[in-house]
Amino acid sequence: MGISDKYKEWFYQSDYDYETAIDMFKSGRNIYCIFMCHLCLEKALKGLYLKRTGEFPIKSHSLVYFVDKMELKLSESYYEFLFMLNKISVPTRYPDDLRKLTLTYTMERTENILSQSKEVQEWIKKQ
Repeated sequence: MGISDKYKEWFYQSDYDYETAIDMFKSGRNIYCIFMCHLCLEKALKGLYLKRTGEFPIKSHSLVYFVDKMELKLSESYYEFLFMLNKISVPTRYPDDLRKLTLTYTMERTENILSQSKEVQEWIKKQ
């Protein structure tokens, strides 16, 4: 599998994870929806990293790390979104209090994260 096939695989998995995020949202599993949004964008960024550098990305879950490493010219709103999603990824992976977290991430708030994730994912894949 050549580099082009490998980065396309990252993008394919990013799409798959986004579809999973939609399914989690539809079933009311907002925390898993957010987790999958983060994973979707992580894989899109890793695919872009591979495409640009020809190097396999390091094992990091930090969205901001890959943005900074590639010196991506994101809009301020995209950067702020990625920063926020990066910050909430640990609590959604390993919640201290799941009940409290589910009250924090309402359907409306989660739908907004889902929508923004798709917008940013599409932008990343066009780079």
